[in-house]
Amino acid sequence: MSSNQLTARGLESLLGDWRTAGSAYRALADRIRLLTLDGRIPTDSRLPAERDLGIRLGLSRTTVTAAYRQLREAGYVHSVQGSGSVARLPGVTVVADAAVPAGVLDLGQAVLPAWPGLAEVAALAAADLPAHLTGSGFDPVGLPELRRAIADRYRARGLPTEPEQIMVTVGAQHAIALLARVLISRGDRVLVETPTYPHAYEALRAAGGRLMPVSVTAALPGADAGWDESALLQTIQRSNPVLGYLMPDFQNPTGQTMPVAQRERVLAAAARQGTVLISDETIGELDIDRPGEFGPFAASADPDRPDLAVTVGSVGKTVWGGLRVGWIRADPGLIRKLAAARLANDLGTPVLEQLIVTRLLRELPEILESRRTLLRAGRDRLVTGLSTRFPDWQVPHVDGGVTLWVNLGRPVSSQLALAARTQGLLLPAGPRFGIDGAFERFLRIPFCSGPDEMPRALDALGLAWESLLRHPMPDTGYLADVV
Repeated sequence: MSSNQLTARGLESLLGDWRTAGSAYRALADRIRLLTLDGRIPTDSRLPAERDLGIRLGLSRTTVTAAYRQLREAGYVHSVQGSGSVARLPGVTVVADAAVPAGVLDLGQAVLPAWPGLAEVAALAAADLPAHLTGSGFDPVGLPELRRAIADRYRARGLPTEPEQIMVTVGAQHAIALLARVLISRGDRVLVETPTYPHAYEALRAAGGRLMPVSVTAALPGADAGWDESALLQTIQRSNPVLGYLMPDFQNPTGQTMPVAQRERVLAAAARQGTVLISDETIGELDIDRPGEFGPFAASADPDRPDLAVTVGSVGKTVWGGLRVGWIRADPGLIRKLAAARLANDLGTPVLEQLIVTRLLRELPEILESRRTLLRAGRDRLVTGLSTRFPDWQVPHVDGGVTLWVNLGRPVSSQLALAARTQGLLLPAGPRFGIDGAFERFLRIPFCSGPDEMPRALDALGLAWESLLRHPMPDTGYLADVV
């Protein structure tokens, strides 16, 4: 039996504005299918009883039964008499097993290709390994030379840092989940941006946090861009969250950067309340138009409470996603707490990967410059292509990062994501980045794919857009994860 029971009220919230001009049961099935593909309905979740969902949505039980039957036939629902209906993915039992078929373009992964010099650096790092083979290989805080290299990088960017303030992790997501587990008790209030990176808020929720969302808007014509500062400060002052999760540089998905003066005000408010602010800076150094203009978020911390500014970083976006090395910069006391808590789940980051990253950090300025060139070309291609093919869409301006948060002009993001799948293009729908199913007018589109992929993606998106209101969304069964 599933351990995750989805209530009729909870599913209604996730569904949002799901009704179309077509048959109700098909529209309902299509939306539940997309919610499952996007991960908003976790696999193995027990769906509401047909009668309960029908009452909640104002539908007949026959309509809900027909929707569940269509999902069952497509492999998205497994039903057992007496146990109800459980959400599934066709041919897989867990999300991580779903492979993208050949020929399908996955733009749910907003990541650059591996830096070309990585293999050479890895070979050199392998020669460093023998010196470490006399030890156990288990270290919850990381190799001293890598911690020192990370601290030096922060120091070069204007944030004095000692190796004792660094913990090496298995990527940034591991860092976020570990921080959440140590800093949050069940029921604690946690400040988050909306829209935001979905795997981050999933980790915060899994730790028991009650999410307090504050809006961030993209730089669209006629709209204020950036963080709702009034709401942000009020949430800190009135709700007194124990923790806040922010992406102040090239925020995912909007691409916005928080001004320095605003950073200082937010950090000062957090210091008054004792709120720990986690700054996710995994994309922070992917500048395009203004390299070096903004330093680390923690550099603006209240001098009396620097311990409340915690930073997460990694090489997943700058070098390669397959190099699973990240880090946490925090007060040494918190680092010790994290190291003690970490041992219950893992015993440290692989040594060879740490040696590779130690060498990579020496070359990071040159790596970033080459990435900047790729991203500038990709952004300009995507902006031009979208503006030409979809003149009614609102395309924002970004100075860096890897994605555009595009306003479609109508609440059809989920339908468009389904239609794009039939054209061999995987894109997560806008609500995937919202806390409670918002953002049906938006689509996150990365510009870090290669020059040959972008025309193909635009062609597929154009065909999907043209067919959107003319045809029901057929099933493909492919899963696009979000990175």
